[in-house]
Order: sequence, then C-alpha cells, then structure tokens
Amino acid sequence: MKALRNYFDKIKPDFEEGGKYHAFRSVYEGFESFLFVPNATSRSGVHIHDSIDSKRIMSMVVIALIPAMLFGMYNVGYQHFRAIGQLDAGFWPLFGYGFLAVLPKILVSYVVGLGIEFVAAQWKHEEIQEGYLVTGLLVPLIVPVECPLWIIAVAVAFSVVFCKEVFGGTGMNIFNPALVARAFMFFAYPTTMSGDAVWVAKEAIFGIGAGHVVDGFSGATALGQAATTASATGFPAFHMDMVTGLIPGSIGETSVIAILLGAVLLLWTGVASWKTMLSVFVGGALVGILFNAIGPDTAVARMPWYEHLCLGGFCFGAVFMATDPVTSARTETGKYWYGFLIGGMAIVIRVLNPGFPEGMMLAILLMNVFAPLIDHFVIQRNINRRAKRAIKFNN
Repeated sequence: MKALRNYFDKIKPDFEEGGKYHAFRSVYEGFESFLFVPNATSRSGVHIHDSIDSKRIMSMVVIALIPAMLFGMYNVGYQHFRAIGQLDAGFWPLFGYGFLAVLPKILVSYVVGLGIEFVAAQWKHEEIQEGYLVTGLLVPLIVPVECPLWIIAVAVAFSVVFCKEVFGGTGMNIFNPALVARAFMFFAYPTTMSGDAVWVAKEAIFGIGAGHVVDGFSGATALGQAATTASATGFPAFHMDMVTGLIPGSIGETSVIAILLGAVLLLWTGVASWKTMLSVFVGGALVGILFNAIGPDTAVARMPWYEHLCLGGFCFGAVFMATDPVTSARTETGKYWYGFLIGGMAIVIRVLNPGFPEGMMLAILLMNVFAPLIDHFVIQRNINRRAKRAIKFNN
C-alpha cells in the first residue's frame, strides 16, 4: 500500500489546478479517497477527527452485502441445474454458472451508475460522491436473474439522474435509489420482474449448464404461489429452504442466513440502526399475526408471520434498505415508528393486493416520503414537552 500511496502522491500535481489532467481532478480525488483516508484536516473550530467517513461507511455496507451476493450466485446456479435435472453436478459448476450470470449485471450497474456520477462531478466541479458504491451492488441483487442487462442500465440511469442528481446528489435524495430503480423496472417492464419465468435461468452460459428443462418444472416463487392461491390450504408448508435460500427469487434476497450475517456486521460496526431494523420485523410480525386472526381465507393472509418475514425481500429490505441513513427517519424515537410502519405496510400490501406480493419495495418507498414528517412530529413533541417543563419551572 505504501508504493500505491507514493504513486498517487507522484501523479497528484498533474490533477491539480494548472496540471495537464486538471479537468479530471474529481476522478483522481474519488479514487484516492476510496483507497486512503484523506489527510486533509480542519484548521479552526471544534471538530471531531475520525477515520470513519462516508466512503468507509459505504464500503462497510458493501462488505455486509457480500454473503448475500455470493449465496445468490450459488442459488442462481442451483436453480438452473435443478431445472435441468443435474443437481449432482457439484458445487463449482453451480457457483460458476451463477457467477457468470450475475457478474454482468453488477458490471452494468456500476459502469452506468458510476459513469453518470463521474460526469456529474466533473460538470459541477465537485468531488465524486460515494453513495453509488452501495446502490451499484444493491440493484443487481434485487432483480430476477432473467432481467435483461439493457433494462438494468436504463433503470440505473433513471434512478441516478432523477432520484439523486436532481436533488443535489448523495445525502439529498428523499427516495432510496436502488428501490427507485427496481420500481422503475417493475412498472415499466412488468413481465421481466414478475411471473413464473423470470426467476430461474434457463440457458447455458459458455457451455456451462447445458440441458433441457425437466417436465413439470415450475420457477414460481413462494410468494407468487401464495398470491395466486385462493385457499389457505393450497399453500405448501414452511420448510428450511425458505431460511437457507435455496428457492427461486431475486438474486440476493432469498437467504435469511446470508442476510443475517450482513446484519450482524452492520449492527456490530454501528453502521445500521438496530431500532429501525428491529421495528421492521416487529411491525411485520404483528400485522401478520393480525391477518392470521381476522384476515380473509387466502393463502397469503393465513401465512404464518414467520414465513412472511422469511419470504420475498422482507429480510433484505429490513437490513439493507430500511436502514439507509439518508432516506430513513433520523430521530431515535422516529426510527421505531418508521421501521414499524414499513414492516406493517409491507404485509398489508402483500395480503390486500395480490398483484404486488412483494410489498417491501412499495412500503419502504412510501415511508421514505413520510420519514421527514415522522421526525417533525418527534421533534415538535420534544419541544412542547420542554416548553411545558420550562413554564412549570418558572411558575
């Protein structure tokens, strides 16, 4: 690392004002601050000096996403080889197939998103913002494996431009950019984001996984089955595959165990709020129990509360989306209400609108809108309480 540091110091003058590459100063600063802790410090006033900055926080979230990403790659291969009846192929063919299927989506997401971020930074003569480090990995993990690359590129471009840059960039956006990209794909290209045919890859990749889909194979997700089943008795019983993640679904959302590993890291490092995360699960569980008691006699309404929490993108959204520090509630009390309403609303959407069995996306985007209002009420309540104390003390 010392040699790399020396190299960056050597070429730095070329990117300073008057240097031959001064037009790309923000690009240099972006790579430098990503690799090294900035050595610039404040010279006056009272400040807290810490090695943890926003880039380091974003990098920690990316690390937390790695278990879900790696398992998602394996599960993509597992579902494909299961579809062609060759599950005995072994670990590496399954993982290799999933790796080749998922990697292009990650590359497209980062190339398009970071490309726009770089252009925006150059145009505004600002530093490159680090928010897309996380969004660039989130987007490929919340889409079906059969989602075309060009649709991901269009959705990423739409999200970065209209969800981030028009609001001023990272830290100014009111909606989660990854979920905006998913919502764009869901409503603009619904046949690529839902149904029975989009969750399992069917074609061979570079000769890996060649074969024909076995007769009677169904690639429907568990939530998709529940949404289209009229009676509660027609839905399959809970099984451990719903926890391990060996079921059809979005690439990174199926494994509760992999997501839990990421959650432990985020909570241990203090990057994510345990109040928001916990309240999402509490809200989802309580509303699930409520529908079990008084809901309609449908499979999705009678689904046990713990299945609601395990299926779809509920766990993934609770850990990696609801805890987004930019778009979530900021006050400590507000975090409880924000998370609880997300969890409850996700189950309400699942049960009452079978056309949107994956309610987590819409629930989080809806609560992104109300997060400032929740904080306002919490702050105003504290102000009123202190005002009453002051009046009582003065009297």
